[in-house]
Amino acid sequence: MSLHIAHRAAAIAPSQTLAIDAAAKKMVADGMDVVGFGAGEPDFDTPPHVVAAAHEALDKRMFRYTPVPGTVDLRKAICEKLKRDNGLTYAVDEIVVSNGAKHSLFNVFQAIVDPGDEVLLPAPYWVSYPEMICMAGGVPVIVETYEKDGFQLDINALKAKISSKTRALVLNSPSNPTGVVYNRAIIEAIAKLAVEHDFYVVSDEIYEQLVYEGEAVSVATFGDAIKERTIMVNGLSKSAAMTGWRIGYTASNKALASVMSNYQSHAASNPNSIAQYASIAAMQPSPFVGEMAKAFKERRDYMVQRINSIPGLSALKPEGAFYVMMNVSGVYGKSCNGTQITDSLTFSSALLKDGLTAVVPGIAFGIDTHVRLSYATSMENIVKGLDRIEAFVKSLT
Repeated sequence: MSLHIAHRAAAIAPSQTLAIDAAAKKMVADGMDVVGFGAGEPDFDTPPHVVAAAHEALDKRMFRYTPVPGTVDLRKAICEKLKRDNGLTYAVDEIVVSNGAKHSLFNVFQAIVDPGDEVLLPAPYWVSYPEMICMAGGVPVIVETYEKDGFQLDINALKAKISSKTRALVLNSPSNPTGVVYNRAIIEAIAKLAVEHDFYVVSDEIYEQLVYEGEAVSVATFGDAIKERTIMVNGLSKSAAMTGWRIGYTASNKALASVMSNYQSHAASNPNSIAQYASIAAMQPSPFVGEMAKAFKERRDYMVQRINSIPGLSALKPEGAFYVMMNVSGVYGKSCNGTQITDSLTFSSALLKDGLTAVVPGIAFGIDTHVRLSYATSMENIVKGLDRIEAFVKSLT
């Protein structure tokens, strides 16, 4: 007899990159010098003034539960940030603070998606979006974007996927994994479609402060009608290098914020009290993110130039975030020690084994011609890793 597993849990697919990630970690544990390009977090320390605020919270013995959607002071700071940086006015009761932006996204899909509802999802996409949609009983409807178009979303392709079941569109700009920053015209067109067809826009803006070309435009800025239908998701993991602190938040209409708060109250209660206090300090204007972005831009420029100098490989220059999508389809059909490279998984596996370099297979993001490299690592590691990638590609037969 086997014990029952709920269908909704059993149906969630494991990450297609887990085997490679586990192999890379084992190699490191065994003392091997593996260069990792998989990091989804800044390699900078959390700013000292934020750490000092956490110490202050500890000294004040702020150890108790807070309101489920976050402390009033933190939500006020978020409202001030949204007004200052995005030109958007929100009330405190329209903000819900959660245990990281991933938790915020989970709350969003649970709150708006019923079984059978469709959610438009541009590809390449972040690996957790389709699974979160499915966990809510929804159906991800993939809208392809293409390298030849700079991974910009084609509005006509988007229109073709809208149906009577469309509940929401996921908008991630700057994007993980492509680094694309959607231009203003595309964002405005998305806003008009959402209002016309009455669906939500789940606007994941976690990388908004890491933009090197163009501008990060909030879809909610295109009028009250779209603002009412926008669920903005953001956090401090990227802009303040606070990945482990687990603070994310949503800004939405009051009714939806209340639903998400109620849902969170039964699932996780409130976010960490100490991290919330420190996040108030992190919300204030600081030169930190500009300094970090400058370093990322320098690394990006070097990484893209090096990749494009290697025969068989190519990469567009991303406009934001800290990832490069490297097109490796030019080496498909070649072999490494008898193993043929046929897709992003076989390329990544062979590169790890023979080149001691870990990248993320593009199939995890819905694009099997590419692999993702993060430049949230030191320039020394970037140089070493790209030297290894070049040598690996040249060794293929």
